[in-house]
Amino acid sequence: MRHEELFTVDEEAVRLDVFLSGQLGQTRNQISQLIEQNAVTIDGRATAKAGQKLKIGQSVAVVFPEAKSTPPQAIDFDVEILFEDDDVLVINKPSSLTVHPAPSVKEPTLVDWLKHKGISLSTLSGEERHGIVHRLDRGTSGVMVVAKNNRAHEALSLQLQDKSMGRFYLAVITPPLKEQVTIIDRPIGRSSHNRLKMAITEQGKNAKTEFRKLLLSHDETLELIACKLYTGRTHQIRVHLESISRHIIGDHLYGSHGKSERMERILLHAYNLYFTHPSSGKTVSFIAPLDPVMDDYLQKHFDTKELHALIDPNTLEHHFSTESF
Repeated sequence: MRHEELFTVDEEAVRLDVFLSGQLGQTRNQISQLIEQNAVTIDGRATAKAGQKLKIGQSVAVVFPEAKSTPPQAIDFDVEILFEDDDVLVINKPSSLTVHPAPSVKEPTLVDWLKHKGISLSTLSGEERHGIVHRLDRGTSGVMVVAKNNRAHEALSLQLQDKSMGRFYLAVITPPLKEQVTIIDRPIGRSSHNRLKMAITEQGKNAKTEFRKLLLSHDETLELIACKLYTGRTHQIRVHLESISRHIIGDHLYGSHGKSERMERILLHAYNLYFTHPSSGKTVSFIAPLDPVMDDYLQKHFDTKELHALIDPNTLEHHFSTESF
């Protein structure tokens, strides 16, 4: 069934894409895609101009496309479901699983798995990204929330924008951080030297990450840290760490040689995700258990008893103060 949203303009001379971005909690690029699909009308007339200026009192309608029944790729893996109801699906994404299809992606993705399972998904992000509110890099494991309908997708996207949705990551890095708390607030954009990488660049988008020391390894050459994202740029944690000459174990793109080369995955895990549930209005929080590879590495190199105490969800959240926002 097609889904329609109707809005009344209350600000003079605002751009169409800016107006809808604020109303729907979507990026201007996503809004432009809807306009190109003739899904947007102003006072009943279709428009093809994202930059069209609106007048107070005008009516803007958005008709979201139905999900296409394209067959998913053959699936030979499963994904752990942490929670599911009529609005959201919370999963623990495995390392090495790409979130959504792209021209360069040949293997099945998380979206293919969702289709294979017959899970109802929102359509706001386009055909290749049904249900995807936020993403994790291919090598990063951990907790993700998927929207099962457009209303939930809008609500969750707005929470990403206003920072009421929070994410905590665990990472094993070398060398250890100097300070107990390190906050990096530097813009990130595509690297001009390597198109596979992102980099700190003044022309990039604003990006802010907070890092907290948790536990040194037995030989004190490694450190388990907690990371909190205040923005969601591609490779953000890895780029900000590289900017202070740190890297995550197993990171072959941003890391150095040596220990990284012997790891089968990057030791970066989205451990905790919290948000306001779209229907109940209550704050919900989810923890994604570590996979065997990362768990075994931590067991081998760190004090187990102290480790478990430090990554307790209540302890972890307490490490981060609201003053950092």
